[in-house]
Amino acid sequence: MIRIGIDIGSTAAKAAVVDGEGSVSWTCVQPTGFSSVDAAERLREALAAAGYDVAADDVRVIATGYGRVAVPYAHKVVTEITCHGTGAVRLFGDHGTVIDVGGQDTKVIQLKSGRVAKFAMNDKCAAGTGRFLEIMADRLGISQQQMADLARSGEPTKISSMCTVFAESEVISLIGRGELRENIARGVIDSVVSRVATMAGQATGAPYYLTGGLCENAYVVERLAALLGSPVTTSPQARFAGAIGAAIRAQALN
Repeated sequence: MIRIGIDIGSTAAKAAVVDGEGSVSWTCVQPTGFSSVDAAERLREALAAAGYDVAADDVRVIATGYGRVAVPYAHKVVTEITCHGTGAVRLFGDHGTVIDVGGQDTKVIQLKSGRVAKFAMNDKCAAGTGRFLEIMADRLGISQQQMADLARSGEPTKISSMCTVFAESEVISLIGRGELRENIARGVIDSVVSRVATMAGQATGAPYYLTGGLCENAYVVERLAALLGSPVTTSPQARFAGAIGAAIRAQALN
């Protein structure tokens, strides 16, 4: 039997396939765009091109994430907290703190004995999320990776506003005063990481695992580990934790 997880996030739509032996055999990520329904259809087409027919008798699909109800071929929908927890257990271990920085929210999930024991979510403001970094990188006229590269050589520059709109105004003021771009980049990333670390610090503690779109941003990982005072484990596959978790949970479907 083939199990497929679909994770429709606010920024990225992901799919993961788990084979009959429980191994992750295929993943895919695409921009969600304006419509979650269209994103789900694009993932279906990508799956078909890779040889996976979501309508086949030996296939089961679980959808999760922000747009999970927009996946018409899903056999079941499951919350992202549950799926991210399940995916993190498969990728990292059955105990610790999972930090998922998404496009519009940040989740901190406590794992105990392979199960979600507790969680917290920041979904009221884009500050402390991937969207915040995207907005600030656009304001600086660079990519998020370029911003991280610049930040490595920058000096700490405090951005104090908790609101994305006001923080953007701070960045504009810094640019107007002639502040070095690398210093602003450092301030932007430190602003996000400090908020995430504050949330994570209220959880069970180490070991820490990072999932979501920032898991391949080495500088963010380094800064987060420094503020938490403990290593943060991640991997490129951790970007697909939600989809992987959904696919694993689909193994229970008949």
